[in-house]
Amino acid sequence: MIHADGERGVPQVGIVASRRVGGAVSRNRAKRRLREALMRVELKPDTAYVVVASPDVVTMGFDDLVSELGMAITASGEEENR
Repeated sequence: MIHADGERGVPQVGIVASRRVGGAVSRNRAKRRLREALMRVELKPDTAYVVVASPDVVTMGFDDLVSELGMAITASGEEENR
């Protein structure tokens, strides 16, 4: 979708961290880590993403988190093209 100013829209991202991730502190940490990791992967313009945190998000290495997130986003784009 091209907007009136001729620029493409920014991607929209929703992050979900349910109680199965842990207590409030763990859920907030998971969301903070995911937000930072999302800044390091390429997201398509005019696309909405929903990221659901797993308990592993709190403890896994940050580089591993960025890598896993990037692979998941790439895989979702491939599914869309089928």
